[in-house]
Amino acid sequence: MNFRRSRAVVPVLEVLPEAASTNDVLQSRAGDLPDLAVVVTDNQTGGRGRLGRVWVSPPGKSLAISVLLRPEGLAPEALGWFPLLAGVAMSRALAGFTARDVSVKWPNDVLIDEAKVCGILSELLPGMDGVIVGAGVNLTLQLDELPTPTSTSLALAGATEVDPDAVLAAYLIQLSVLYREFVAAGGDPIRSALRDEVSEACHTLGRSVRVELPGGDVLLGTATAIDESGRLIVESDAGPTAVAAGDVTHLRY
Repeated sequence: MNFRRSRAVVPVLEVLPEAASTNDVLQSRAGDLPDLAVVVTDNQTGGRGRLGRVWVSPPGKSLAISVLLRPEGLAPEALGWFPLLAGVAMSRALAGFTARDVSVKWPNDVLIDEAKVCGILSELLPGMDGVIVGAGVNLTLQLDELPTPTSTSLALAGATEVDPDAVLAAYLIQLSVLYREFVAAGGDPIRSALRDEVSEACHTLGRSVRVELPGGDVLLGTATAIDESGRLIVESDAGPTAVAAGDVTHLRY
């Protein structure tokens, strides 16, 4: 597949028959590549998720997508918005392929009917010279091929014909628009409306949540908002807590 539609969206698109990690490939070549360069494969053999998790799926049934973002003039704290920006972009893209509910789970998952269809991993380049945003999206995985019981795929969500080029092009279009708006606003999530767009798409808000914090502590409460830094505000018995990173579980009471 030559990804004709996707190639028309970005300045560079490299399609690999196989890769251990598209993020690693893109990072190794980033010095020679422009803003919005992309590496993609449908056979990633050693992808990484958050908290050191491994992301692997059968060949030809998922896409691993890595995008190089090299904005000029943004404050370092603005770079933390890119995983959320990518989540909104992917949720909008996938909504065009299924009639089911597509949403974002803070900070970096995309859900269809509350099941994970895409995970996002953002990594800073050395020297903070940019960010690589990686996304792994399940296209045609069947029930017995899913990585976890809480995962899904576009095919399982009712998409009858899943064209990888169409999915990738839709994602890159949405990502490019949101990214350029954010950069044009100087990385201001309020002026660019990115915070409002993330909040609108975020299925975590208003939910009872369990947050496993990086140090191992556990926070129980209700997710109420996303602040100007992209942190999740969780109201608990101890009052509001701004969570910058953590493993979030949606609770059902």
